[in-house]
Amino acid sequence: MDSYFKKLIESELVWLPEKGIGYYPVKDSSYDEAYFAKYVTYANTPMGLKLTQQRVDFVDKYWKSRLVDVGIGCGSFIEQREERNKGVYYIGPTNGFDINPAGIKWLHDRNIFFDPAKQKIEAATFWDSLEHIHDPDTILDNITNWVFVSMPIYHDAEHLIKSKHFRKDEHCWFFTNNGFVAWMATKGFECVEISHFESLLGREDILSYAFKRIQARA
Repeated sequence: MDSYFKKLIESELVWLPEKGIGYYPVKDSSYDEAYFAKYVTYANTPMGLKLTQQRVDFVDKYWKSRLVDVGIGCGSFIEQREERNKGVYYIGPTNGFDINPAGIKWLHDRNIFFDPAKQKIEAATFWDSLEHIHDPDTILDNITNWVFVSMPIYHDAEHLIKSKHFRKDEHCWFFTNNGFVAWMATKGFECVEISHFESLLGREDILSYAFKRIQARA
């Protein structure tokens, strides 16, 4: 391959309009204590508290057993879901996975760290996180039943480039609605529900999805 075009592909946004999928090669993501603290601030706002509650409700409609929250932010989803777990409401715990050292410590302190790239898990949530993961296939392949996702969704490349969600230091995957549903189908998941509840709370261009594995895995 010509070195100029190779360098261009490795440093610029690639958008496939016929697929509704874009990719940007993020290189310098910074996840640290400050990043964790930022999500603590978000989670404790009135909108953040409602958002977490509605995420728990959204998952509850389909799954009340063990799951792993991939990209925990500050752990607010895990905390609220575990609050419901008091008594005999859920069959299993809510685990978590993160690459931020602050998030990893938070999970290990509670003995709930779980790496879904290395072990199978029945269900997983990706709240504003799947678009950060360069190789999500490694995790998706190990999920045997349900996947729940919230992420920014774009109409086209122009919408993406103008969007506040085009963060070159964080987001590497970008999708249209149809593009994301079709992409997940190639991973073996059928879309069961698409919800606007996050947008209705004021989050611009965010959709939430419930996916069920087309053929459940053992």
